[in-house]
Formats: sequence, C-alpha cells, structure tokens
Amino acid sequence: MPSGRTHDQITLGMLPGITIVTLVFSRSASLTLSLSGAFLFSGLMFGPDLDIYSVQYKRWRCLRVIWLPYQKLLHHRSWLSHGPIIGTVLRLAYLGVWLGIGTALMGVLLTQIWGIPVDSQSILQQAEQHSKQYLPEGLAVLLGLELGAMSHAISDGLGSLCKSTCKRHKP
Repeated sequence: MPSGRTHDQITLGMLPGITIVTLVFSRSASLTLSLSGAFLFSGLMFGPDLDIYSVQYKRWRCLRVIWLPYQKLLHHRSWLSHGPIIGTVLRLAYLGVWLGIGTALMGVLLTQIWGIPVDSQSILQQAEQHSKQYLPEGLAVLLGLELGAMSHAISDGLGSLCKSTCKRHKP
C-alpha cells in the first residue's frame, strides 16, 4: 500500500493530464477548473484514507475532529470508504451533515446572539437557483472527486497486488 507521500505524488503527477484531457473534451475553462480542482482536493484532503490517522486526515487541522466518528464507523480500506462511487458519496454525505450542523449553528448565532435577521427562505431559493445554473460545474466537481478517490484506491490495490506477487515469487 503506497504511503501518503506516494499518494500525493500520484495526485500531483496525474493533475496535468486530467486538466488537459478535461479541457480538450469540454473546451470549457470553468468545467476544467471545477474537475481539476475537485480532483486535487480529493487526492490531497478528501480521499479514502480519511478512515484512518493519515496525511489527508491531518491536513484538516483543527477541523479533523469531524472525521473521528467516520473513522470509528468504518474499517480501513472497506468498500464503504475505498469503493467506487459509494466511498465518495458517503464522504460527501458525511461532510454535508457537518456542514448542515455548522450552518444551523451559524444561523442561531446570527439571529439569537447577534440579532442579525436571517432569511432562510431566500437563501434556499438562491441555492436552488445556483444549483440549476451551475449544474455542469457541479457534475464536474463530482467526477473530479471520484477520479481523485479512484486514483487512490487503484494505487492501493496495485500496491497490494505487487506485494502479494513479490511474496509468491521469492525463493
């Protein structure tokens, strides 16, 4: 299994190719930036190794505590953390819960403590409008997150395969 440093090198090494391929196929700077940025984020901070005390986990600094329940619930390299699509979707849902909690707490602070009115209906309408307006970029972000996670999972699998093959062929 590759080290965190090796995973970082794989991510950074693949980034130019991912960017060029995306730009050639999409012919869109915003889609290319969305996909490439998400790929980089996924490879460096949001990948499958958030299920252990890893380089990715440590990069969250003071916010890394939010990943402790995730680590307790999942076994390292399980299909729920390292599996195609499900791993990324689960991490997104998990982070979404924490963002929802943070947003709710911020709303309480603004209205109850600081007396600043919050029009949550207007905020939700704007969010819906933006999600429709930027749907292609949102899909590019999802694809970039998945590509970053899969580069990690595939390199783990190849590393394990190489180790087991080498063990069988040792005299």
